[in-house]
Amino acid sequence: MLRISRKAETFTESVIREMNRLAVAAGAVSLAQGFPDFPCPPELKAAAAEAVAADHNQYAITFGAKPLRDAIAAKTARFHPGWIVDAEAEITVVNGATEGMIAAMLGLLDPGDEVIVFEPFYENYGPDAILSGAVPHYVTLHEPDWSIDPDELRTAVTPRTRAIVVNSPHNPTGKVFSRSELGLIADVCREHDLIAFTDDIYQHLIYEGEHIPLATLPGMRERTVAIDSMSKTYSVTGWRVGWVITSPELTIGVRRVHDFLTVGAAAPLQQASVAGLLMADGYYDRLLADYRERRDILLPALETAGFRVHRPAGAYYAMTDIRDLTDEDDVTFARRLIEDPGLATVPGSSFFSRPELGRTKVRFAFPKKLETLRAAADRLTSIRAATRT
Repeated sequence: MLRISRKAETFTESVIREMNRLAVAAGAVSLAQGFPDFPCPPELKAAAAEAVAADHNQYAITFGAKPLRDAIAAKTARFHPGWIVDAEAEITVVNGATEGMIAAMLGLLDPGDEVIVFEPFYENYGPDAILSGAVPHYVTLHEPDWSIDPDELRTAVTPRTRAIVVNSPHNPTGKVFSRSELGLIADVCREHDLIAFTDDIYQHLIYEGEHIPLATLPGMRERTVAIDSMSKTYSVTGWRVGWVITSPELTIGVRRVHDFLTVGAAAPLQQASVAGLLMADGYYDRLLADYRERRDILLPALETAGFRVHRPAGAYYAMTDIRDLTDEDDVTFARRLIEDPGLATVPGSSFFSRPELGRTKVRFAFPKKLETLRAAADRLTSIRAATRT
């Protein structure tokens, strides 16, 4: 009998990307998938064209072209003084942060190992662990501020626990983990000899608080696997250029898996990415200001429409509660919005291991043109009167 693998049977295709496909088919305004609908910086377009013209069209070094690794190391030290990274031994360039996470898990975890994942979560983390043969163990972030219960976190650690996943700023909630919360996580990692996989791709999008790399906390550098990419900071989600920074001992495992998983990221885009990493501080200031403006368009429109909104401190998502609007579950509500008034979001249950925890929630993404967000706001005005069943 022909069948798919038992691993693949344990999870579905991405709900986020499914909702975006449904939106495209219906001609709806999509605030589902988190990618920009506006152009990337012109400097990057020019750099990509120049790289192709200069014949950077064959394989780069498997673990990353040296100019890019050098630029990653320099940018890391520039934004996080004291964190000095060895470009030769501690950086692996990968096909986006998505491959970075799965390559790191495959290279560092054994079958049966347990991985702590905070929920709500970005939907890739559980399947990444499962594909690695590991077992995800979920710890709830508690509303209204998505806080960690220290006792719950410590209780989640078992003799089989090997790692913990940390995403700050956080998708889907927009939470920025505080220094004390990161200190708690670091304490647990040191006490139990755990690896920390940190997804840092929204580090330049913080409206309140600060981004503190877990690797910079005492005793954490050698056990942190820091994952980042060009995608969200430079509006090039389709380039698929990311990187993993970790100790030389752990880098060995990441590089071996990456080599056989994808061989390498696109050579001309690796060359072009250097131009982004060398951008002056003004670029990041403008990026944040632009996203703050987008946030300030969407959030009031959601509140006026009757959503309970968790105000994001970082990233570019708004997690909302729909219980004041409808008695429908999140999936039914989200699918109906695509049809009328023509607006796509993501059902909250897709971010939880127990779907019932997200049945009254939906997530909106706002990395969009101002006119896209205003069109979404216009469609939101019709929701309050139409959604109560």
